[in-house]
Amino acid sequence: MNKTNKTLKNLVNSNLYSRYSGFLSLSNISLQLIDTNGDILLEFNPSPDFCKLVCQEDDKRICSDYISRLKSGKGDRFTCRYGLTNILLPVDVNKQTIGYVVGAQVYSPDSEYQKYLIDIMAIAKDKKLEPEFIAKSIAAIKTIEANKVDIHEQLCNHIAKNISYDFSESINNTDKAIARLSIEKEMLEKKILDLEAKNMSLVVNPHFLFNTLNSIARIAYFEKSHTTEELIYCLSDLLRYNLKQDDELHTIGNEMDNIEKYLYIQKVRFKNRLEYDINIADDIKHHRIPNMIIQPIVENALIHGISPKRDGGRIKIYAEKYKNDINIFVMDNGNGFPKEVLQSLQQPENKLGIGFRSTDKRLKRYFGDCYGLKIIKSDYSGSTVTISIPTKPNARR
Repeated sequence: MNKTNKTLKNLVNSNLYSRYSGFLSLSNISLQLIDTNGDILLEFNPSPDFCKLVCQEDDKRICSDYISRLKSGKGDRFTCRYGLTNILLPVDVNKQTIGYVVGAQVYSPDSEYQKYLIDIMAIAKDKKLEPEFIAKSIAAIKTIEANKVDIHEQLCNHIAKNISYDFSESINNTDKAIARLSIEKEMLEKKILDLEAKNMSLVVNPHFLFNTLNSIARIAYFEKSHTTEELIYCLSDLLRYNLKQDDELHTIGNEMDNIEKYLYIQKVRFKNRLEYDINIADDIKHHRIPNMIIQPIVENALIHGISPKRDGGRIKIYAEKYKNDINIFVMDNGNGFPKEVLQSLQQPENKLGIGFRSTDKRLKRYFGDCYGLKIIKSDYSGSTVTISIPTKPNARR
């Protein structure tokens, strides 16, 4: 790996996502960073399920329509074979393209009719997926007005330029972090004001919240309060992820990143009374699951299992793959669920069980009645809850 590729990888592995958290709240349209070969380095906002499961070779590589248009220094806005609007913008450093910011993957009001021309049965046969799943993924593709796509393109362009700046700073090994933060803050504020002036329908409250949190984080950075800075970035990411109430599937890796931020915040609160361990193999992380499935279970383990215990306890999350199934385990060594909570899970009229039942129903709706959520153990030695999903969307028994 050459110095350029290594530095770009290190940049992605840093808190690149957190730096743009407030800015990204302006749009929930697909936005990703890819390298010059078309491999996905970072998902700021995920692609539609249709693009991931039908158009892409796999979760780690952008679709062939994008790859055919990767030209050094060249940006593009194009319509793919299925009629979706796509954006492609280069990330240039010293007149060399090191990657691309891509996104949109939406229909316009004028092209929305093309979703009804897609041959669902042919795709289902080719991809070995259920026709029902293909139809559902097509229906979930967003239709966005042209002016909002224009705004999203401005976001992509601004992020591409800022990544170029970050990369230049990293490749030259210079220590300009404080200066960069000040410049970036100024640029973001000006761009946000410009975008808000052009489209007053943008959601203000979440954006205001994320921007405020990130501003506080920057102050903590200047004051060298690194724990406070990290807490605020984690909270900002956590809130934004929780606000994604879409009906799309997210990767298990993304879900675990969100849970790790949640547990990090709780660890600061509980200190030595909480320990946690997350162990998910890389070959499981790319599989997809409805968003916000795992966190409520972890939260219940903390509230009902760990919190009442004087010495606290440990939460362990791991996953196992067996044939066509994946089982995710959430274990704790707390006091177990109270008797009334366990009873409530069997009583539809009792509100205490709503979270578990709704989670189970969501999983069954996506994957079939053989999958879902189970409490396989709950006593004074702790609790174990499992989530079962198929390795493939059509792996229904």
